[in-house]
Amino acid sequence: MKKENFITLVMGTVGGLLFALGMCMALLPEWDAFTPGVICGTIGAAVLLVMVLVRRRMLGKEPVKVSGKTVGIVLYAVFATLVFGTGMCMTMVWDGLLVWGIVVGIVGIVLLLGLIPLCKGLK
Repeated sequence: MKKENFITLVMGTVGGLLFALGMCMALLPEWDAFTPGVICGTIGAAVLLVMVLVRRRMLGKEPVKVSGKTVGIVLYAVFATLVFGTGMCMTMVWDGLLVWGIVVGIVGIVLLLGLIPLCKGLK
């Protein structure tokens, strides 16, 4: 295994676990840990962002250029993720919205799949 792959593996695992744990802490009312969950999730997201920067540097790639297309893709990704997360909340947290939550979650998945042609393009 190459060094950059190992570093990405470790940082991705740690960041993903912290982010997921933070979201569980924030969204499950039984845990009563909203504020610590937001902090834990933010730390996880920061670790994942640093992982991207470290990996690009280790591969010798230039930093991501901020353009209108990049900002649009990021805004689209945030929107799609919020739709997907809302569907998850509707099914797991809010009472009586299981079916609608599944529908909203599927819409969020389709929106997230739309990132592939936006980022890579169609050939």
